[in-house]
Amino acid sequence: MAAFTYDGLNKQGQNVHGEVVADNSTQAINKLREAGIVVTEMKEKSTKTSTKKSKGKKVSTTEVAVFCRQLAVMLSAGVPITRAMSTLSKQTENARLADAIDTIAKNVESGMPLSDAFKEYPKIFSKLFVAMISAGETGGILEQSLTSLADQLQKEKNLQKNIKSAYSYPKNVGIMALLILIAMLVFMVPIFKKMIPSGVELNALSNAIFSVSDSLRGKPLVWAGSAAAIVVVFILVLKSKPAHVFWENIKLTMPMFGTFITKMVVARFCRTLATLLAGGVTAVDALKSAGPTAGSEKLAAAVEKAIAEIEEGSTISEALDKSGLFPPMVTGMIAIGEESGTLPELLDKVAEFFEEDVDATSRNLRAMLEPIALVVVGIIVGGMLIALYVPMLTASTSMGQQ
Repeated sequence: MAAFTYDGLNKQGQNVHGEVVADNSTQAINKLREAGIVVTEMKEKSTKTSTKKSKGKKVSTTEVAVFCRQLAVMLSAGVPITRAMSTLSKQTENARLADAIDTIAKNVESGMPLSDAFKEYPKIFSKLFVAMISAGETGGILEQSLTSLADQLQKEKNLQKNIKSAYSYPKNVGIMALLILIAMLVFMVPIFKKMIPSGVELNALSNAIFSVSDSLRGKPLVWAGSAAAIVVVFILVLKSKPAHVFWENIKLTMPMFGTFITKMVVARFCRTLATLLAGGVTAVDALKSAGPTAGSEKLAAAVEKAIAEIEEGSTISEALDKSGLFPPMVTGMIAIGEESGTLPELLDKVAEFFEEDVDATSRNLRAMLEPIALVVVGIIVGGMLIALYVPMLTASTSMGQQ
């Protein structure tokens, strides 16, 4: 992506000047034309200026949430949107976010709609963010939309924290077990091998361990290259849609983790849908944004199918219930919300319930996985030690009989 400065005329015939980000000048002109600006002159910014946003760390969810709250406060105080954003760009510590805010402020000042300006930075501002900003612009409730966004982003951050907490322990134990196994093969096994007298018959497991140890010590680069190749191939295969769907189906049916993942996905979907509906987004548009951001391809496909049924006259609860992915509690609360006109509030309560459930489940999973992981490590280490000691015991017994 490159940054371009431009001069042009807006819909009112006024001269405007600003900056736009695009892959090339043609795309930049098309974007400005869609925003109602006729370009009279355009120049690509110099490398030093345009690469500013490439510097600095990745923008975190917390930083975006703080930006939303600060902007909402400044708008409530009567500060114009462009001035508020220019001020925030100067006090934002993250260089990438500061540069994005500054460019957005200039584009808005030049006549570009606020939601379109935010859409220029998809890696920082999500589809949910843009949808909420668009709804706030249209309904004249931008301040409320920003506050709702900040709340949503913070709750999303807490949900991600619980998810990481559940997965971190088994992942760390698995890495430690692998490192212990490699260390034993490289350093311990050769010592045991020297202690075994020649001519002693080795069992299949001991022979396999010695062979792997010799190969690992003799050809470390081959092993490292093979491991790297396997990881790369696995990642590439997993990125393909059929493999991704297959892996997701496995995850959703896994013991313990399947229920946890389902609750997590439903919680995120309900929270996002509640936020969008409360912000004034129509039900269909809200579902279009909430489905893909839930973190499940299977749920996104089910929501897409439900949208088609809703457009044909079906209710939201009926359409989602047919997918079989949503617990009866969710579809039941949605049905009540549709009938009573309190759908955003009820969805918010459902999301809160599942988020608390995910929090409790993550703690329970950690408590269950800790002893299981330790047992697995013990089996690996103990099994290898037994396989190494057996030949020595066999040799000792043979010498005793002689």
